[in-house]
Amino acid sequence: MGWKVRAIRGATTASENSVEAIREAVTELLDALESLNPIDPDDIVSATFSVTRDLDAVFPAAIARERPHWQNVPLLDVQQMHVEGSLERCIRCLIQINTLEPLTAIHHPYLRQAKALRPDWSIATAPFSP
Repeated sequence: MGWKVRAIRGATTASENSVEAIREAVTELLDALESLNPIDPDDIVSATFSVTRDLDAVFPAAIARERPHWQNVPLLDVQQMHVEGSLERCIRCLIQINTLEPLTAIHHPYLRQAKALRPDWSIATAPFSP
């Protein structure tokens, strides 16, 4: 099996719309993504963060850019489409990466209240601790 571009997804929620709360949530999510998947920042094609409209204190990409070796990763922030009754203060991440790993080896962490978004994935029900 050769190199493929794979997508790794994850989501979490922030406790409030503050720089500190968003930083904590994004850091926890990226820690989970990196600990559960063999991510080398040099192999990342791009990463997109989406946030619900109630989060605007800081860009998640700015937090990701502070991580070791993430300075040259192409990052993008977007606002998630609003759907009445949807999960509030939600941060989603989609990382596209060049990897040798098969799809079955990719883990998509859904943390905090975002666990409810994908209850069908077993990782979504397991607590994360670095």
